[in-house]
Amino acid sequence: MDQSPEDLARRVLDRYGRTFAEEAGIDLDDSPGPLFQLLVLAELLSARIGAGIAVAAAGELKKAGWTTAAAMRDAKRPAVIAVLGRAGYRRYDERTATQLHDMAELVLARYGGDLRRLAEEADGDVDDAARLVQEVKGIGPTGAAVLLREVQCVWPWVRPYLDDRARAGARRIGLPDDEEGLAELVAPGDLARFAAGLVRISRLPKSRDPFDA
Repeated sequence: MDQSPEDLARRVLDRYGRTFAEEAGIDLDDSPGPLFQLLVLAELLSARIGAGIAVAAAGELKKAGWTTAAAMRDAKRPAVIAVLGRAGYRRYDERTATQLHDMAELVLARYGGDLRRLAEEADGDVDDAARLVQEVKGIGPTGAAVLLREVQCVWPWVRPYLDDRARAGARRIGLPDDEEGLAELVAPGDLARFAAGLVRISRLPKSRDPFDA
């Protein structure tokens, strides 16, 4: 029996509806520390490395106490490299340690350590927000999409945000291939989780049924 789009969306949320920030242990809200931690996650997910490793690395950096721009700026480079290595982020550990330090300095210099000022500068323009995020070295369109996809749960003006990867997951299970159509299937507060679930589905092997037990 065919399922309605709403039923499919609920199945996505039930099975895959956990944001990458949640998986990394980031308690995301609209405050400087969690927003910076999300930017770190976006940086880590921008490298050509498994998403699981990047999420684990973000979690380890948080556990180390480098949860604000000032803390990351002041972190000793060998210690950051060691933490990244423990998380399996070895191929890019030295370069990423440098990028994280530079990111922290940029966030402090331009936004006073508070990415809510980036939101103010974007002034409700999602494309402008993506451009500003990409001023961070190492973050391109993919990393900016990660941040905007996740931050829409605390920045309502970003909604609906379903990037190419999320829409690919939607197509795979027969859901609409447009932001507005997808956004109508779930409550606004569930949209970030829904987008993350669709991204996870898009990354599954083609031979795998996303809802196969």
